[in-house]
Amino acid sequence: MTNPASSGTGGAVRFGALLLAMPLLLWLFLLVILPHVDLLLVSLRERISYGKYEFSLINYTEFFVEPLYWNTYVRTAVMSIMATVLTLLIGFPVSYYIAKVMRGKGKNVLFLLCLIPFWVSELVRTFGWMILLRESGVISNFLQWAGIADGPVEMLYNDATIMVGLVYTSMLFMVVPLVSVLDSLDDSLIEAGYDLGGNAFTVTRDIVIPHAMPGIASGCIVVFMLTLGNYLTPNLLGGKDSLWFTEQIYTQFITRFNWESGSAFGFLLLVLSSMIVWIGLKLSRQTLSETVS
Repeated sequence: MTNPASSGTGGAVRFGALLLAMPLLLWLFLLVILPHVDLLLVSLRERISYGKYEFSLINYTEFFVEPLYWNTYVRTAVMSIMATVLTLLIGFPVSYYIAKVMRGKGKNVLFLLCLIPFWVSELVRTFGWMILLRESGVISNFLQWAGIADGPVEMLYNDATIMVGLVYTSMLFMVVPLVSVLDSLDDSLIEAGYDLGGNAFTVTRDIVIPHAMPGIASGCIVVFMLTLGNYLTPNLLGGKDSLWFTEQIYTQFITRFNWESGSAFGFLLLVLSSMIVWIGLKLSRQTLSETVS
């Protein structure tokens, strides 16, 4: 026979849990789900006259008909993947050194050094790169002073500069999850790998990377999403010819006041990011719950 007191306690606990979760549920619904539903609905209409709309797929048709749009779309995806891979290749050794090599205060100092650049906004950090790389910047002046260059060297407004900026602005979001997951790796497992005849390559391949895979997947997802949706860095470092898809979205919304096409482009960017993240999870044999746990 069910105890009424225990039944009442269980109901109170569930009600309390619902109240605690309510702010998160409201945040998800009002700021994530509802705007994306509205984005989809706006993208599926065509303006006939002032205040009059009808259902249409013309906004998506224009995207595939105009080569500039889908070429920029593909270019943004490819460069975002490249930036994610480069961030992982640079961030993994740094994270391993912080988590497993350094001890005591040195470990905390190194981690703090990774955090310091992110105490200022992305705009300020990007302007810092522009000061370094512009024609009259620090690096150009140094190359001329050292006799390496005969005249001013312009290092801005190319794909390499965009890549440097994207990797730099995303590095922390790769290092933090990697340091966290590598900290949990028992040092005795690494020592056992060497004792059994392994070398640095085999131990990293067979022990370190499998253990760090949830952190790798988590870091790559965050870095890829941030890079794909980045607007400031590609446009400031790449100039007007950066051909980044967020610039096309900005142009439709702000310059042309074409909210229908802008919504379609935004939804296409969401589909692209979701598809690539799903493929990445399948290739890494990870689940979304493992990457956020």
